[in-house]
Amino acid sequence: VGDRVMVLARSGLWQEVVNVPASQTFLMPEGMSFEEAAALLVNYITAYMILFDFGNLRPNQSVLIHMAAGGVGTAAIQLCKTVENVTIFGTASASKHDSLKESGVTHPIDYRTMDYAEEVRKISPKGVDIVLDPLGGSDTSKAFNLLKPMGKVITYGVANLLTGQKKNLMAMAKTWWNQFSINALQLLHHNKAVCGYHLGYMDEEPELVGGVVAKLLNLYSQGKIKPKIDSVWPFDQVADAMRQMQEKKNVGKVILVPEAPKEESKKEEN
Repeated sequence: VGDRVMVLARSGLWQEVVNVPASQTFLMPEGMSFEEAAALLVNYITAYMILFDFGNLRPNQSVLIHMAAGGVGTAAIQLCKTVENVTIFGTASASKHDSLKESGVTHPIDYRTMDYAEEVRKISPKGVDIVLDPLGGSDTSKAFNLLKPMGKVITYGVANLLTGQKKNLMAMAKTWWNQFSINALQLLHHNKAVCGYHLGYMDEEPELVGGVVAKLLNLYSQGKIKPKIDSVWPFDQVADAMRQMQEKKNVGKVILVPEAPKEESKKEEN
């Protein structure tokens, strides 16, 4: 009782009071703000397990990070920087490139005006060792084709399904139609790996997830990772917060906070 904790839950956190199993709570380290805590778990666990558990990232390798200015993207960049001499390709709109370079992206690519696969090949003709794929559809095929021998693509989302405020059935059908498919025999000839990751289905693996959180908190205490907060919005501005993401303006995490209860506000005034 009274501990400051971070929580993991698949849904239901947009409210002032929540109830989660104790196994899905983690003590916050000294000096961490609640906003940082809200930005840490989902993105950094995802990025860590993709890069290290599936990707087996090692010194002198290369990584392509899509949506590099988003939550998982910024986490992955920081984690890549904990390994020696990793070349990072990151896709994002041009307005975010300066910020990406400051954070450690070696080669930012504007996916809106350029073919990112061609841009990667210009710099690294053989391709890359790891592709983080949150896009799905035809982009998973492009990711697979961009891999070097012994390379790995880890797919962890289908952002191509989301095109705006309303469901676009044509976009959904196109993404589904273009979804990457390969059989085990074909993999033999390519010397490549395809992995799938979804933190939401790790509910039955508290020890595995807890071990990753311990490593992340150690990196945080060493100053090697720090959640990047784009903006913080009260609950009554949730529509504006969602628009910030839909219009792809955010660099880092968009955070929702309940406003302080009125009793606390009155005490502060007195």
